[in-house]
Amino acid sequence: MITTELKQKIAAAMTDRRENFGGSDSQYAVSLGINASIYNRIKNGETERVLADAKWISLARNLNVELGAGAAWQTAKTPVYVAVSTQLEFCQEKSALAVLCDDAGIGKTYAAEQYARSHKNVVYVDCSQVKTKQQLVRFIAKELGLGYTGIYRDVYGDLVFYLRTLLKPLIILDEAGDLNYPAFLELKALQNKTKESCGWYMMGADGLREKINSGIRHKKVGFAEIFDRYGAKFQKITPEGKEERKEFYAAQAAAVIKANAPEGTDLRKMLLATDSRLRRVYIEVKKALNAA
Repeated sequence: MITTELKQKIAAAMTDRRENFGGSDSQYAVSLGINASIYNRIKNGETERVLADAKWISLARNLNVELGAGAAWQTAKTPVYVAVSTQLEFCQEKSALAVLCDDAGIGKTYAAEQYARSHKNVVYVDCSQVKTKQQLVRFIAKELGLGYTGIYRDVYGDLVFYLRTLLKPLIILDEAGDLNYPAFLELKALQNKTKESCGWYMMGADGLREKINSGIRHKKVGFAEIFDRYGAKFQKITPEGKEERKEFYAAQAAAVIKANAPEGTDLRKMLLATDSRLRRVYIEVKKALNAA
């Protein structure tokens, strides 16, 4: 059962997120997947008998509210966090396009999610969850608070119109290599329609690089044009040299440990135990926090 305290925590997160949502209250309710009247009740302080527990849990996940007790995770300004944030800001301000292909597990997703939560008119898309063109377009429309369940051509048309009228929107496409071919073609069409009106930022690891390069090699329609729109260059943050990479990973992990681990944590020991990998760092820091 969801406690009153947790409901209030989720409601507070809803209020915080609302500050960075560019649309109306009704649109914001749509983006959260709740009725506008329900949102209004929560906004006015009601939490009891407003939503089912399952919906509160869904909202907590959407708003990144941890259900357990303990201190909130602190953002460390790692090299990847700073680089991704800088690139996203440029794309949003200039309605530019860029594609980042880099190692898995270096904090790309975390940086992108944090940017989306703290900036207006930004939509973060996990493409591994919306792989087809209809899923992709309907998801973006929903996140912007638009109608997303009707006839597809109407949803698409409304989305294009809204992106062209919204102030400096940015769409972040994480795990973009998971999109199927028709979705890639639809992206090209969307980017054509929103040129100089919307920023687009595509992220992924080796799979995305190979998908684009393979598409270009085999002359599949759309891939050369898409890559050209993204500057015909794969952005990368991780250094190439073996020693430089080792130092880079250690610096990233050390920043996260210092920002989140309990006082007195042996930094060197934790770096060795986790091999400076951020996912393992997260697990070990959480264990240390629970034991503290």
